[in-house]
Amino acid sequence: MRIHMKLNIQNETSRLRAVILGTAESNGPVPKPEACYDPKSLQHVLAGTYPKEEDMKREMAAFAEVLKKYDVKVYRPKVIQDYNQIFARDISFVIEDKIIIANILPDRKREIEATEYVWTHVDKSNRIILPDDCHVEGGDVMPWNDYIFVGTYTGEDYADFITARTNIQAVRAIQGLFPHKKVKAFQLRKSNTDPKENALHLDCCFQPIGKDKAIIHKNGFLVESEYQWLVDYFGADNIFEITKDEMYDMNSNIFSISEDVIVSERNFTRLNSWLRAHGFIVEEVPYAEIAKQEGLLRCSTMPLIRD
Repeated sequence: MRIHMKLNIQNETSRLRAVILGTAESNGPVPKPEACYDPKSLQHVLAGTYPKEEDMKREMAAFAEVLKKYDVKVYRPKVIQDYNQIFARDISFVIEDKIIIANILPDRKREIEATEYVWTHVDKSNRIILPDDCHVEGGDVMPWNDYIFVGTYTGEDYADFITARTNIQAVRAIQGLFPHKKVKAFQLRKSNTDPKENALHLDCCFQPIGKDKAIIHKNGFLVESEYQWLVDYFGADNIFEITKDEMYDMNSNIFSISEDVIVSERNFTRLNSWLRAHGFIVEEVPYAEIAKQEGLLRCSTMPLIRD
């Protein structure tokens, strides 16, 4: 019998029921500097501190345990030998009942095939592949009820930035797919060389949590009025502002299992204290090794169904 999967993602925080979690199995050798896709990975490759596979496997196993504790159905990609498959969020994302297969860096096409066994159960009409001129990664896309927040970069020098992952064509295509939603785009600060001046994705400098709160890093936004729009929308009292170092450590890239339960990195002491003071249950996991690749908990997950 063929199982039909009914996807449902309206926002970032409703109760999670099913998710794809990436894998660090057979992650491959340390990349060569010229093969790095972001400045933070490059920094660790050059410093000799790039994460070891066994450490990353242990971190992901801890995250998987927390998801299972909350009865979340966890799918994992099929393992490709010597291949980085940690960041499941980049390659596809769900809005409402549609899965959008991202046009990502050409070298990463095989990652999409590794999760095909999951999304082939989705009705074909709800599987969307965007036109070739649309570049988008899931870390830049955040459904938030009536809104879809999208991180982008529209500078003339877009092509010069390997860190610019979502273009304006993709923003327009998403608006076309969801005409009843308000698609709000935010220009992100990009740097190929300085990880503290680079917001790789929107979720590297912003994430909504709970019902009405958010984590944000002002310098991740190129246009101050766009940052200010978010502050006004959520309200200054509901916002946790992170520093440049906290952005570098990926404090905004935590992951919500529900409006009350957040999975966070155990070293995020200031953030985790604030979350608990605001009534959240914080499940702490070790994830500092994976963070060296400029991605954290949200980047490693691709939610399929939330209540």
